[in-house]
Amino acid sequence: MKNTTKRKTLILMSIGMLVISTSQIFSQFMELTDLMKGSFMGLGIGLLLTSMVFGIFKKI
Repeated sequence: MKNTTKRKTLILMSIGMLVISTSQIFSQFMELTDLMKGSFMGLGIGLLLTSMVFGIFKKI
């Protein structure tokens, strides 16, 4: 991920937030196991951290 553009970073960040919010919504309406909840939360946080570490942000 050496050639990470700002667009790719924003896409990763958006997908990470979408995964986290989707898991929260599903856990309200359906019963998910702890493994599923943890997997979705970990995947979302991993995507967010990846976008922040490898992202190119000069101005926010």
